[in-house]
Amino acid sequence: MFRAIRVSVAQNAPKFTSSAELVEDYVDGALPDYGVTVDVEHSSVNYKDALALTGKPGVIRSGPLIAGIDLVGTVAESASPHWAVGDKVLVNGWGIGESENGGLAERARVKAEWLVALPSSLSAARAAAIGTAGFTAMLSVLALEKNGITPASGGEVLVTGASGGVGSVAIVLLSKLGYSVVASTGKDAEHDYLRGLGASRVIHRDELSAADGKPLQTQRWAAAIDSVGSSTLANVLAQVNYGGVVASCGLAQGADLPTTVMPFILRGVNLAGINSVFCPAPLRKQAWQRLATDLDLDLLDSITRTVPLGGAIDAATEIMSGQSRGRVVVDVRS
Repeated sequence: MFRAIRVSVAQNAPKFTSSAELVEDYVDGALPDYGVTVDVEHSSVNYKDALALTGKPGVIRSGPLIAGIDLVGTVAESASPHWAVGDKVLVNGWGIGESENGGLAERARVKAEWLVALPSSLSAARAAAIGTAGFTAMLSVLALEKNGITPASGGEVLVTGASGGVGSVAIVLLSKLGYSVVASTGKDAEHDYLRGLGASRVIHRDELSAADGKPLQTQRWAAAIDSVGSSTLANVLAQVNYGGVVASCGLAQGADLPTTVMPFILRGVNLAGINSVFCPAPLRKQAWQRLATDLDLDLLDSITRTVPLGGAIDAATEIMSGQSRGRVVVDVRS
């Protein structure tokens, strides 16, 4: 038997309800026959996990299901020629913690093609600290590079939702790579924290959140990484320089996008969508290789806190109430 965080779902139209609990007596037979069994060492609590663990709809639609969209551990059994017992591996995406059993458990069974070899320069704990949030941040940086935005291009790169997991890692990555980074946050107390990550300056999110912003505004940003969506994304698009790029990777403010085509057809702005769940294997491997070399691991440690498996639900509550910043790692063995 093994321990896991289980989310049970009830769909009583028109309401959706769910509840999370630590279960002590999961058995291997409750896991799907996917070919590779992993002894999980670490997971994390991302925004999606926080939604699932606090009973919000939109992440886990049917259950019961083990939560956790990240896992890092060691292969315990393998029917795949590509993975051997003892291999250090990680999984993020592919629906784990959403439509498949996830990583907030001492054991997981996954498909061979979901696995990525743990980079030798990363410990299991640090890989979990990076997790889906850091992976998403790296995909966003790669999207900027693909569209020609480099430190040599000049101008400032804006990061919205800056004190969250994606935003925090994005600032660390961009700063180390040599970009001039501006962080947007609604938390005045986080300014020193964000500058410590590498932001050259910090602005209040109110500058970007107006619902009635003009479709074209003063050009301010060479590029942006946005995890907020809605009116914030619309205003960011209206402020990006000619030929600039916005990587859209989240919807903390909302899933709507109240904008026009004007930034795209009059300024040549590019909107790059970032999807970490079904990212193709070559790009997935590239992102993790870059994370292993481009991320300041000491800064990563400074924005990371670790909780035991039983503390994941409380950590999720803190994230949803805006009382958490950076990354939350779950040591599932404790």
